[in-house]
Amino acid sequence: MRFSDLLIMSVNNLRRRKLRTVLTVLGVVIGTASIVVMISLGIGLQEMTVAQYASSGSLTRIEIYNDAMWNSDAKEESFLEDTKIAQLERLPHVTAVSPILQVYVQMRQGAYSGSSEIMGVSREVLDEIKLGEGRLPDPNANTMELVVGNMVSRNFYNSKSGRGYWETGEMPDVDLYNRQFFMIFQSNGPSEEQTEKKYIFPVCGMVESKTDENGNPVYNEYSYGIYTDIELLKEQLKRIYRKNPIPGQPTNKKGKPYNYFIYSQAYVYVDDMENVVSVQKEITDMGYQAYSNMQWLEQAQEQLDMIQAVLGGIGAVSLFVAAIGIANTMMMSIYERTKEIGVLKVLGCALGDIRSMFLMEAGFIGFLGGVIGLCLSYAVSALVNRFLGAGLMGMGGAAGAGISRIPASLSVLAVVFAIMIGMLAGLFPALRAMKLSPLAAIRNE
Repeated sequence: MRFSDLLIMSVNNLRRRKLRTVLTVLGVVIGTASIVVMISLGIGLQEMTVAQYASSGSLTRIEIYNDAMWNSDAKEESFLEDTKIAQLERLPHVTAVSPILQVYVQMRQGAYSGSSEIMGVSREVLDEIKLGEGRLPDPNANTMELVVGNMVSRNFYNSKSGRGYWETGEMPDVDLYNRQFFMIFQSNGPSEEQTEKKYIFPVCGMVESKTDENGNPVYNEYSYGIYTDIELLKEQLKRIYRKNPIPGQPTNKKGKPYNYFIYSQAYVYVDDMENVVSVQKEITDMGYQAYSNMQWLEQAQEQLDMIQAVLGGIGAVSLFVAAIGIANTMMMSIYERTKEIGVLKVLGCALGDIRSMFLMEAGFIGFLGGVIGLCLSYAVSALVNRFLGAGLMGMGGAAGAGISRIPASLSVLAVVFAIMIGMLAGLFPALRAMKLSPLAAIRNE
């Protein structure tokens, strides 16, 4: 018997018992919608968690800290300096290493004074900074160019009243992008040379300033810093301090500066998220303190996997109940069509065709239920995102993405899974139909 003939017979048999078919399909609809919505919530939570960690720093970046430069008893070989940076660059899966050179400065603009840190970083770090205005520093520039954090101005206060944002809650009249300001480097030479050194550097960019639902600026890791190219910062510091110690840099036992820069922090970039934890372990084995968002994300994902398993299990129970309904419908269909099955066998219909006919009926029920259930899932997902998603967007993720997310792969798998469940539920009834005796089936009333 041709496939098209089997399909037509299966559809006609379902149409003859419309109410029973509709009720059975409804069970599959509810089961499919339940499992898709539950899994979509798990996917949404995972993606929002990843976005949250990514927003606070790159997921392929490891932060290294070395407290040796603050320890007066530390040996010179324990310092994190350029030769150690080169060793880190040679580690497997490491694509780049950026040392962080930090210098504390005072700033003045008009009647206002403030303070911040200038952080010299490599191009890899600069490229991570999202700008609201301007551009990134030019490494070939003749002078040091700055990218200023969107919240640095909060650290300014009125020199006369001594009050600023943190006391009044009002932003000071400071514009660090469009108006010049002085940077003051404290001398670290002999007491007779303790003078303030004022400099003006061009500001080439401002860190992007996002606002929350109340219009308040949202903090990010670059909000309170001032960033520049590390090589230009080194050149500038050498010009400013010459042979004198640089504030924040260690000195030897004689109080003399070392002839190289020492870093308390560095960023290590890894080629893939999957390799971050293993590279981090190698770095800690070298004696450094190392942290990454991936180590926290892995712990969070273990909990989310458990949550998703529970949510998927809840939806699977609904689909299992629907499978029982399909099996019940097919068994009832066999009892009602016993004589028809007997006639088909007497006429020489192959046992495989009889089995296929019942499996196709069960699969068709699963198909209808899967498609309608998927449509219902999208509707429920839209409602969840509308009424619950807005309150959870603070966790991270793209605006408008919502907490319930149904990827295309889940949509296809849901329909295929519903068809397979239908056919598995109809397998036992189909095998029972094959075993019916033709003569006994014909004599059945």
